[in-house]
Amino acid sequence: MDDLSQGDICRVCRCEAQPDRPLFYPCICTGSIKYIHQDCLMQWMRYSHKEYCELCGYRFSFQPIYAPDMPRVLPLKDVLVGLMSAVLEGARCWLHYSLVGMAWFGVVPLSAYRTYRYLFRASSFDMILTLPFDIFSMENLASDAFRGCFVVTCTLLSFIGLVWLREQILHGGGPDWLDRDDAPLQPAAPAPAPAQAAEAVAAEPQDDNNNGDAPQDVPMDNEAPAPADNEAAQDAAAQEAAAAPAVAAAAVDADADEQNWNPMEWDRAAEELTWERLLGLDGSLVFLEHVFWIISLNTMFIFTFAFCPYCVGNFILSSMDLLQPEKPLLHFHGLITTLFGYCCIGLTLVVLHFFARVFRLRRVCWFIGLCYIVVKVSLLSVVEIGVLPLICGWWLDICSLPLLDASLKDRKASFKAAPGTSLFVHWMFGMVYVYYFAAFISLLREVLRPGVLWIFRNVNDPDFSPIQEMIHVPIVRHIRRLVASAMIFGFAVLLMLWLPIRILQFAWPNFLPYALSGDAEVNDLSLQLLLLQVVLPGFFEQIQTRIWLKGLLRIWCTAVAWLLGIRSYLLPAPEPENNTAAEEEGVDVAAAAENANEGDAEGEGIAAAAPPPPLPPPPPPVEPLPAPRNLAAAHQAIMQRDAPVGFQPYDKPSLFAIRLCALLLLMCLSIVCAAMLTLTVPVYIGRRLMLLWTGNPADKAAAGAAVAGGAGAAGVAGNLAAVDPEAARKNERLLRSHELYTAEIGGYLCWIIFRGIAVVATLLPQGRAAIITKLKDWARVALRYALPVLTLLGIFVLVPLLFGLLLELVVVIPLRVPLRKTPIHFLWQDWALGVLYSKIAIAMTLMGPDWHLKRALERAYVDGLRDFDLKFVMRDLAVPIVTTFGLALAAPYVLAHMVFPIFIADAYGRHVVARMVYPVSFIVVGSICFVLFQIKQLKKLYLSIKADKYLVGQRLVNYEHRKKQQQQQQQQQAEEEEQQRAARELKEHQDRERDREREREELAREPELEQLL
Repeated sequence: MDDLSQGDICRVCRCEAQPDRPLFYPCICTGSIKYIHQDCLMQWMRYSHKEYCELCGYRFSFQPIYAPDMPRVLPLKDVLVGLMSAVLEGARCWLHYSLVGMAWFGVVPLSAYRTYRYLFRASSFDMILTLPFDIFSMENLASDAFRGCFVVTCTLLSFIGLVWLREQILHGGGPDWLDRDDAPLQPAAPAPAPAQAAEAVAAEPQDDNNNGDAPQDVPMDNEAPAPADNEAAQDAAAQEAAAAPAVAAAAVDADADEQNWNPMEWDRAAEELTWERLLGLDGSLVFLEHVFWIISLNTMFIFTFAFCPYCVGNFILSSMDLLQPEKPLLHFHGLITTLFGYCCIGLTLVVLHFFARVFRLRRVCWFIGLCYIVVKVSLLSVVEIGVLPLICGWWLDICSLPLLDASLKDRKASFKAAPGTSLFVHWMFGMVYVYYFAAFISLLREVLRPGVLWIFRNVNDPDFSPIQEMIHVPIVRHIRRLVASAMIFGFAVLLMLWLPIRILQFAWPNFLPYALSGDAEVNDLSLQLLLLQVVLPGFFEQIQTRIWLKGLLRIWCTAVAWLLGIRSYLLPAPEPENNTAAEEEGVDVAAAAENANEGDAEGEGIAAAAPPPPLPPPPPPVEPLPAPRNLAAAHQAIMQRDAPVGFQPYDKPSLFAIRLCALLLLMCLSIVCAAMLTLTVPVYIGRRLMLLWTGNPADKAAAGAAVAGGAGAAGVAGNLAAVDPEAARKNERLLRSHELYTAEIGGYLCWIIFRGIAVVATLLPQGRAAIITKLKDWARVALRYALPVLTLLGIFVLVPLLFGLLLELVVVIPLRVPLRKTPIHFLWQDWALGVLYSKIAIAMTLMGPDWHLKRALERAYVDGLRDFDLKFVMRDLAVPIVTTFGLALAAPYVLAHMVFPIFIADAYGRHVVARMVYPVSFIVVGSICFVLFQIKQLKKLYLSIKADKYLVGQRLVNYEHRKKQQQQQQQQQAEEEEQQRAARELKEHQDRERDREREREELAREPELEQLL
């Protein structure tokens, strides 16, 4: 070893090898970082918590060194003592984790829910006093704990939201009417540059909201500062000079505190507070204190933010005779009463803030204003996130009732049957609608001129903060915005659903409604899973969809702008040249400021109907006028938080109002036509294609009638159809295929057609040679990826089908189908459920421990389709998985239908065996795996006992190349074979010597036998 490490140094301590500290090369790294001391490596591993090299990724290996007196086999006493200690340690851990689970999943949710329930259902003070005894009641433990988890989640989210709102107010500042004298100091701004010092001093008095009892509106002057402003600036400078000694004294005290502060204690406390210690997973009992604080926090939040507003709302409604105890207002009486209580509390806080302002109680005024902001932001969040999407969802459902062949009576019945589920479903659809509406508006912003969509807020703006707007914008403006948003959303739904459906009912009565329940034995759950897992991800992950939609919008806008003569208003101007870019930048900023002023005067956005007035030319001697102009525009843009900054001037043509009305009319007509095409074309194409497979529904109805009642019944059915065409159409709709199939098939076919047209339109201008070259490239790529794609399609079809069928046979059928009934398998449903099971299994595998399947999945995901390794996928993924599922399905079937019938003659017994063979086989295989796992654990326990008693150290193992290892293994095998051969020869020699000795003894006994004879 010394010879090998001569002249080499350690990669950590940069020292050479010593007699007691040899150098090792434990990984693949070469050069100056090849060698390392064992103690240096151990110290690095303790701090990095890694057992492999960060450079080459090779895992370090150590060879154990045992005591010389260690026996070959451990005594039974040592094994039993180690086993008992391991059992006791496991029991202790089990008890501790059981206590942790009972505390976090039992005591905390139960206390939260039962506190919530008894606070809201207590009819007298005595019931509240019995709350500590009712919390530990043993009735309905599971349901109360489950509901308590929801209550705890709500309280924790409320607490986090309250803390986050406080941080937003502290860092982003409160509204102008909030007195911030007693608020924490804001961090100081960086010192201005010398060239901007005068501008900063001139602009400083304008933001003087903290020096008076009420905010002051100081007009901005872009030309020169007024004398009053100079006096205010001098007063502010005098105040700062007077406050300088106090600030210096505070700085000295802070320095003294810093000298007395011991950072090690805080660092240790920060290191100790981990998630394991917080939840109690580290083995200590400190988590009981955290459980107590969580219970206290839940109780405080439930009482303060739920029960008190409920009591206020209930008292006011009862005093107004709007609430009767025997007749609640609605299904969600408690929620509505609590929201009404919050509204009353908000109005009360406004009144209290006014009186505190009048009596100059600054601290009380600031605290009441802060409480009002909390109530205001909470109510606005509930309305914008909960109420508005819920209204949109209900409006979508109401407008689409003829499309789905439903009525308001059906929706009312479903709401009465499950009000919570109905509200959640409508809220979810409303959220999806609002999200895609916002996405469409953001797409329009990329096409239209900046400033056209002034009525909509730009959610993609990095400076846009909804919470800051809720804090600063008055509540009246928020109410106007919510009403305007609801009107816009509702009108868009009318244009996209209600009006096209009415037109289709009048022009094409046989097309609607959609058939959402056919005669095929297909579960709706499988269709929903197919839609969520296959169709929607494949559609929305297409980047071409957004590009095509943007191109269609640009074509439509260009055509309408040319038709109406509003090109300058509707579309953005071309990019300016370099020589005029600086001038146009100043004009744009000034125009933005002027339009922001117009928006402030009107109370909402920018009035884009009137073009901004042209700027007067600056006087020749004064050069730096544009800078104050831009500074004023920037300050005005900062003060007007809800005014858009981006704006482009435009030319106002004649009859501008009439042109805008024509633009709105064309937009409505285009939306209606696009909605009609979307509702009809894919479904019609899909229906025609499905007819080729399933046949005509009318023929199927006639065939069904003939089978049911013979020719006479068929004739009667035909007569009824002739007499009642509505019944015939209804019967035909019932026999149609599910519209999910038709819409999916038609949509994908339309996508293929449009994609082909786009490709042809792109290639035609390039010429014949480019088209031939492109076709050759596509053919080469298709031939290259044909086999991988077919393989992936086969895996995608086969693996989910086998997985779903196996779970159906092992779990679903034994639990749901009695023995005297025959189960019916729907392979389509099994495949759809198998897709979901496969995705869950893949996610659990990727989150689980490191083993060969996880490594194979990670490598296949990293390689992708471009670096697809067919041999690797087939060897490490497809073949093992398909073989495992195939054996799991085939082996029990062979046993049940070929082996057991030899021993069982009873037909019912064979049926029972065939039904129970899959769950029994699963239990047997699971038991065998469990036994093997326990044997492996016992081996680990044996090695740990051996290490605890006789291990004296570890020695780092050097890295040896695979060839060297193979050579060493071959040499060892040759030596072992030589030793075995020598042992065999020695044994044979000993056997021969023993035979010779026996022969000599027999020859020596022959004279004695002759004498005896």
